[in-house]
Amino acid sequence: MVDKKRSASKPNRLIAFDVEGVIIPKRRYLLFEARRRLGYWKTFKVLVIGFLYEVGALSLESALKRIFILFKGLTVDDLFQLYKQIPLIPGVEEFFKKLKEAGYRVALISSGFPAPFVEHLAARLNADYAFGLQLEVDNEILTGEIGGDVIKPNGKALVLKKVLESEKLSPQDCVVVADDRNNLPMFPLCTLRIGYNPDFLVSMKSDLVFRDALSEALPHLRGETLKVPSPALSKSDFIRETIHISGALIPFVCVYTDRHLVSLLILIVIILYTVSEVARLEGTHAPLFSTVTRRAAIKPELYEFVTAPILFALGIMISLILFPVPVNYASIMILALGDGFATIFGKKFGKTVFPFNKGKRVEGSIFGFLSGFLGAWLFVASPVKALVGAAVGMLVESLPTPVSDNLAVPIMSGLAMTAIP
Repeated sequence: MVDKKRSASKPNRLIAFDVEGVIIPKRRYLLFEARRRLGYWKTFKVLVIGFLYEVGALSLESALKRIFILFKGLTVDDLFQLYKQIPLIPGVEEFFKKLKEAGYRVALISSGFPAPFVEHLAARLNADYAFGLQLEVDNEILTGEIGGDVIKPNGKALVLKKVLESEKLSPQDCVVVADDRNNLPMFPLCTLRIGYNPDFLVSMKSDLVFRDALSEALPHLRGETLKVPSPALSKSDFIRETIHISGALIPFVCVYTDRHLVSLLILIVIILYTVSEVARLEGTHAPLFSTVTRRAAIKPELYEFVTAPILFALGIMISLILFPVPVNYASIMILALGDGFATIFGKKFGKTVFPFNKGKRVEGSIFGFLSGFLGAWLFVASPVKALVGAAVGMLVESLPTPVSDNLAVPIMSGLAMTAIP
């Protein structure tokens, strides 16, 4: 733990941060940096363990213990050198500087990072507290065993409670910034809960949600506004959603060619994109794919494996194969036009957030519904069928669900239209 001396004047609030996914790219450490020491087979095991945790088949503590046993035999310095290669999410250092200027005390609380690494990060960012998991070592060699409060159920909450007691602060003086469900036990201890590029559960329970830059939260943290901030439509947003909307061309292509051939071509593109993303994270520039990714990705994704294009392509491919003509084409139109325009108009004109999903705007979903309906109606003769498909698709788009919109929207809208005679 790091605890720097107080300034002469008592700070007004404490802000607690999760580390992975908020300060450093999510899963970057174990899946890419550590792979150089683990090898491909052990890295595959890490992927499987991570998947089992994500679907709820393993607890966090069990998953972490299974992962770190794979590091047995490495030295602490081996891991530390890998950690030092991980970039921070863009804008983090400037954001922390402004937090300190505003008088905040700052705590970093991580379940997946060793405590010495979190302490090093805290020193770099001028944070006041740092907590991470404990590595068991023997002559600087990892035994594979780990421990510490932060990997226990409600462990992060226990740590945060101790910090609040140390600072003599109440929940009214506490803010938490997190991205995944492992941090939810801390939420009752803080009056203001911020989700940063959050999963569906954190999105449901957060007071504010941001998906691009942490600096978007600064006005609210400074008390400069009491309104929920409207997200700006950035250049990367425009590029990303333009690509998304261009998926509406696929049904027209399929009308004049074989849809199974188009599905095969999409699969080939997915494979090429996957290879290019791995190469990009290894520092190798892949023409076209890497350039588009850098221009279209949101800031948390710049140093991660960007999965959204794969899920978008899979959503289109599954629709082409799963549903009969013309329902498959209509479901793709709802995904491409409905989901795409919902994001653009939500960010450009949205003022009203859904109470169950702070990251989505009502105005965006309304325009997405209209766009999806018109696009679907081009292919299905029944306006009722197109209306139902668009309504189901935009309902799914607005809900905080564990399944990506790129998969859920076309599949659910396609099922709804198939059920209508």
